[in-house]
Amino acid sequence: MKIFAFALREFDEEKYFINICSQLGIEYAYTNAYPSMDNIDLAKGYDGVTIITNPMYPAILDRMHENGVKYLATRSVGYDHIDVNYAHSLGMKVTNVSYSPESVANYTIMMMLMACRKMTYIMDKAKVQDFSLKGKTGKEISDCTIGIIGTGRIGRTVVRHLSGFGCRLLAYDIVESESVKQYAQYTDLETIYRECDIISLHVPGLEENYHMINKDTFAKMKDGVILINAARGMLINTNDMIEALESGKIGYAALDTIENEAGLYYLNRETDILANHDRAILSAFPNVLVSPHMAFYTERSVQDMVENAVRGLVACEQGGENPFEVR
Repeated sequence: MKIFAFALREFDEEKYFINICSQLGIEYAYTNAYPSMDNIDLAKGYDGVTIITNPMYPAILDRMHENGVKYLATRSVGYDHIDVNYAHSLGMKVTNVSYSPESVANYTIMMMLMACRKMTYIMDKAKVQDFSLKGKTGKEISDCTIGIIGTGRIGRTVVRHLSGFGCRLLAYDIVESESVKQYAQYTDLETIYRECDIISLHVPGLEENYHMINKDTFAKMKDGVILINAARGMLINTNDMIEALESGKIGYAALDTIENEAGLYYLNRETDILANHDRAILSAFPNVLVSPHMAFYTERSVQDMVENAVRGLVACEQGGENPFEVR
């Protein structure tokens, strides 16, 4: 089997890519560049292609298909950047990956703690040698009621880890997990909005979840609520969130992902004028943390993502059960 990798990062991914391909006897090649109509022909003659979170639209999928590519693997859990239905219409199989849930769970809890203790404001003040106390009083996470919306692998891990802090935990999911019930009480969304001091999102970026957090749901939340999003930016209506921040309804927002971030993150843009008003506005609030979609980024997760992308492509070629295939 022959695999071609686009946007492969030599400083962290390459060693895992080379190792797994060598183990499995796979012929491979790669480029640092993201796939485009200008370079997609690099994959000509390869059975499978692996990408990261860059848009894969019909025209580029057509060219891949013409070049003989049969399988497409994204080195990410999410696959909303791929027109999966169109790929399937071409007979092309699509796979995603799983990786250590601890990575995002750890990061989520870090953001909760930073929000409770107003760490962005404290550190910004420390940079200008303002070590005063006024305005920096935090809250103890152990005194909070925390709502976890979505109890898949990551949500379950967040619940389990939070249980050690002694806080009251509420959870919501359309499918309830028995392991979560050891630590948290399942309830409805209305109760979570009404009773929780901290609300953390862990649901997938599906169409039915688009803007599930909006003006109406903010109105149901506690004044000063802490909102955490390390899942998908499209879950929150950004304009409504900004209004909720301005009114004081949101006490702190910790966001590892925001709407319209495609083409922004994982690139060095330090000298660019960024056409992203939402990010600029959110970053201006002293009670907002905006990190560049980094929750996943640990050594263990990078290895999982690369190796599982390759394993998913191999499973496509071999047929039979494929735990990574997007149906």
